[in-house]
Amino acid sequence: MNSDVVQQAEIITTMPRLCQVVEILNNQTEIALDLEMDSLHHYKEKVCLLQVSTRTESWLIDPLALNNVKPLADPLENPNIRIVMHGADYDVRSLFRDFEIAISNLFDTMIASRLLGMAECGLAAILKNRFDIQLDKKYQKADWSKRPLSLEMINYAAADTATLLPLYDQLSAELMEKGRELWFLEECNLVCRARVSEKEGPFFISCKGAGKLNNESLTILENILILRDKQAQKLDRPPFKVMSAETMLEIAEKRPHTLHDLSAIKGMTPAQVSRFGPMIFEAISNAMAVPPERRLSFPRQRRKETSEGAKERIKNLKIWREDFSRQLGLDPGVVAPNWILESLADANAVTISELDSIIGMREWQKQLYGEMVLQN
Repeated sequence: MNSDVVQQAEIITTMPRLCQVVEILNNQTEIALDLEMDSLHHYKEKVCLLQVSTRTESWLIDPLALNNVKPLADPLENPNIRIVMHGADYDVRSLFRDFEIAISNLFDTMIASRLLGMAECGLAAILKNRFDIQLDKKYQKADWSKRPLSLEMINYAAADTATLLPLYDQLSAELMEKGRELWFLEECNLVCRARVSEKEGPFFISCKGAGKLNNESLTILENILILRDKQAQKLDRPPFKVMSAETMLEIAEKRPHTLHDLSAIKGMTPAQVSRFGPMIFEAISNAMAVPPERRLSFPRQRRKETSEGAKERIKNLKIWREDFSRQLGLDPGVVAPNWILESLADANAVTISELDSIIGMREWQKQLYGEMVLQN
């Protein structure tokens, strides 16, 4: 199956040919789609390849050569054409971020697998179990911005979408058989609305471990993070490849004064010491010169105290969830994540309409077990 598909995978690099492919796609009822990006290799991530398959053909659409893939909006935004993807959340966000293309009729095979109670929901595992197809994930972390693409990368890219439509046939039938199509539709519709959001606030908010630092060390860390970001932009590298979070946290805590001290920090290579050493010392010095009242502090959210009654309700809800999930053959976290149980316990609702106050709780969940949870 894979070898046949690979032979048909044409790389699209011109607008006239893209428009011809779009005409073919416009006549389909379902299309398989996947994206490849370069987030592990460049400062600013971008979509580098779009893989598209019908029942009989596959194409690799090269946005780096085309500069404009807007014609793809016609089939991908068409509500009458089902777009089959696996683990679509970030790809949907990236499609809109880079091309302002918004998918409207998604079939996410990962969501389907979860709602069908599969133990393994990764695409490689599903295809191995169902079709005995072995997907080679060797190029999952490759730099897809490089050109020309190797034959092996072309084969890898084409195989991902070529296998999705046969899987879609099986999963859609099983969802219908179990009466879970509406659950699935709601989940996919939510993914269709997902968008990339800009990070707000200081850099340290997104740095794991920053919450353990005192105010002076946190101010140093923020300066080091700003330094790293500027260097990452200059070098066109992901920030984590310029300096790791663990290394920066240790610098913020130990505050090295000499190149020898800096070289003793875990993760600091001789090249980093030579390139960044003076800038790091300046960042530390500037942070330590900040008056105590102006130093940064990590925002703390006061956790709401859980009442004894709510604790008892959570306990009862967890017992109910275990039993109900077993009956459905689903992971308990799919049926009702812990945050839903906690919200239900806090709300202590007595009517179905009161469940509407629980932000994020799906309509299918309310309809499926709303009456039950009101009794717990």
